[in-house]
Amino acid sequence: MLLPRIGLALLVILLILIAVLAALAIATQLRARAIETETPNVGELTDVGGFSLNALHVPAGPDADLPPIIFIHGASGNLRDQAGAFLEPLRGRAELLFVDRPGHGYSERGGPENDTPDGQANAIARLMEKKGIERAIVVGHSFGGAITASFGVLHPDKVEGLVFLAAATHPWPGGVDWYYHLASAPVIGPIFCHTLALHAGMMRIGPATDHVFAPNPRPDTYLEDTGPALVLRPSTFRSNAKDVAGLHAYVSTFAPRYREIAKPTVVITGDADEIVLEEIHSKGLARDIAGSELVWIEGLGHKPDYIVTDIVIAALEKIAGQTRDLQAMARAVEPRLAATRVEPTGTSPSLQAGQ
Repeated sequence: MLLPRIGLALLVILLILIAVLAALAIATQLRARAIETETPNVGELTDVGGFSLNALHVPAGPDADLPPIIFIHGASGNLRDQAGAFLEPLRGRAELLFVDRPGHGYSERGGPENDTPDGQANAIARLMEKKGIERAIVVGHSFGGAITASFGVLHPDKVEGLVFLAAATHPWPGGVDWYYHLASAPVIGPIFCHTLALHAGMMRIGPATDHVFAPNPRPDTYLEDTGPALVLRPSTFRSNAKDVAGLHAYVSTFAPRYREIAKPTVVITGDADEIVLEEIHSKGLARDIAGSELVWIEGLGHKPDYIVTDIVIAALEKIAGQTRDLQAMARAVEPRLAATRVEPTGTSPSLQAGQ
């Protein structure tokens, strides 16, 4: 009689577990729809060969003084992140293309080639062709830096110049947070993404973004304006996890090719980045890309796009041939960063190429 009772108990436990997972999956779908309602698509989908990329394409004004500019967001992001920093300051000055990377924001993922930065760079190159953009300055933030570097190597004919912002581009000691490996794994990964990830992520999204900006203050309306919660939707979370979990292996192989880049390049970083190791990534880019300029800013964290927007725009202007002293601008901003320094609570999320 004992064995049947044990079997019955196990069956009851299994049914309860299935019921709990089903309830979590339903709740996940409902919350994902709510996130999309709160953060609707502001771009346009374009077929780039078997799947569609989403992008916000803003035409140049009649008095434009800069070449076209393409913005590539980092891990856990979407096009609203870079648009929030640069759309209004640059509106009219250049043709602007803010891209949702494959599997992020409202872009489709496409095939397994998009699991690595070179595949995503190729997809963005095809999007440029569809939009009629022949050459552009390519700006990459964080994980987007690996795609920007790959773009510079693979599509030099489409590059006017490159700007790297707190980039993740080189092999680093250590790894990434455990949940990237879990979410990207077969079988258990989809279960995790469809049941637990969104609910856990929503509890952490405020403190996590505080640490992304730290030691600089996060803008008050950043969460509402840029929709970082979009990454918590199941398919997007899994795409993001595949990106990050595979980055170390990719850059370990591809980074030696950065020496092939021969376009004007500016690398902007801070010495207080909690998310990526600036000593490895940004200094590595400056070492590997001949003629590049490293702009090293004391007291700057992982978000130069928001915290020193004027320096990034000056870098764009310098690549376009205008005279700009980026080093003097960096020294001038450091007292402000020191005066506004914040110390967020909790631990750093290590959302991207971690420490």
